[in-house]
Amino acid sequence: MYEVLQQSLAKEINLTPEEFEQVKAFFIPKKLRKNQFLLQEGDVCRYSALVEKGALYSYSTDEKGAKHVVQFALEGSFISDLFSLLTGEPSKLNIEAFEDSELLLLTQENRDRLLSAVPRFETYMRQLIERAYVALLRRVEGTMGRTAEERYAHLLQERPHLLARLPQHLIASYLGITRETLSRIRSQTPTR
Repeated sequence: MYEVLQQSLAKEINLTPEEFEQVKAFFIPKKLRKNQFLLQEGDVCRYSALVEKGALYSYSTDEKGAKHVVQFALEGSFISDLFSLLTGEPSKLNIEAFEDSELLLLTQENRDRLLSAVPRFETYMRQLIERAYVALLRRVEGTMGRTAEERYAHLLQERPHLLARLPQHLIASYLGITRETLSRIRSQTPTR
């Protein structure tokens, strides 16, 4: 464990081996089994999670019990409910493991202490937040005013690895379409 964290950090900032050891000390290792929750709706989110191994997704549930997928997180991705984490308000999201997963959890308190202990970590966090914001904007613009076929094509272009790894019902929910519509679109799309 910690290999993905080390690779992720190395892409953005240069840390000495001693600094990396300091960084590691602030993360809490956690394993989740498939279908186990990291966060449930109504609970306050207490940490961000870096996926070292596995796959998670966040979603809300409507009054009919249908899932509406908001985010996927595979190896090297962080997942959290930042709204709940930053405000202390109960989450409206669930975060669930789609596969057996190994995570590194970072509480807000540990994050603040880490930023003081290893100032270069702030650069890393800033870059993560900037990329997350850009990804959010792409997700919004990738769905607004687009047909189901266009949303699928956008996902195929931006994140094709998701299509190979996740089941159709989660992909369909993420795109805001039915499983049957996704199946029809996939059968008509030459590149998969």
